Amino acid sequence: MFTELNSILNNTPDNCKLGEFVLIMDRKADASFLVHHFLSFYLRAGCKVCFLGLVQSFSHYSAVSQRLGVSLAQAKEKGQLVFLEGLKDCLGVLLPDGPKPDCPTLDFFRPQCLDLRGLFEFVLSSLSPPGGAGCEGDIGSGCASPPVLIVDDLSVLLSLGVSVGAVLDFAHYCKANICHELKGSSVMLVRCEEEEDEGDEEGSEMLQRGLMHQCTLALQVQGLPTGYCRDIHGQVDICWRGQGQQQQQNQKKVFQYKVQDKGASFFARGTSSAVL
Repeated sequence: MFTELNSILNNTPDNCKLGEFVLIMDRKADASFLVHHFLSFYLRAGCKVCFLGLVQSFSHYSAVSQRLGVSLAQAKEKGQLVFLEGLKDCLGVLLPDGPKPDCPTLDFFRPQCLDLRGLFEFVLSSLSPPGGAGCEGDIGSGCASPPVLIVDDLSVLLSLGVSVGAVLDFAHYCKANICHELKGSSVMLVRCEEEEDEGDEEGSEMLQRGLMHQCTLALQVQGLPTGYCRDIHGQVDICWRGQGQQQQQNQKKVFQYKVQDKGASFFARGTSSAVL
């Protein structure tokens, strides 16, 4: 968890905002450090987290979280964390001799599957409280274990043949159920491929544009316009997006960042001596 980023976003584990749909995007840079930040942040806040790990193993996320002061193994044992390890669980779908899953969660690996209904039902069953009641306001208002969905990353679904429309539908239903009905939050990462054709209507660019209309907070990580710098790793464009009648209240700020072993530093653009 990065305390400097918490200050920028005006959000803390002791009084974290609910009902947020956070979109993380990257281009010519790696935004994974933000995924690790939000994972450790929401676990520290006492939220019930469903993590869809589609690109890395559980041991990878666990090792990084350990450096940030959070134990994913303990969170799983307590039932606070539900972790879908896509790299391992997909073997039962892709390999004839692999262990067969009992539920249709990973049906999107099958060529004949056209939607992400099984994955959505897995998320909803993992996060829905027994009584069906959601939270209100923020954790400081007395809400216990608000639900949070984190996806790393949605772009993988496109490479597996899932259509942009199906991924957008999945994100929409997650927002409607988790952020609105259950008063929780969602965090989703989307990567932009540099080799993508400009006329490709089924690529990550189209997915990003569609998700930008749904999100309440967007963080776009990209390389420095001036090129490589040893002391600054890139920049983050942060956009707070109004919803409904507040759509005109969008605000945007740009920060440069440096990722360290146990944290990250953020600088307002132009204030770091490393980059002029």
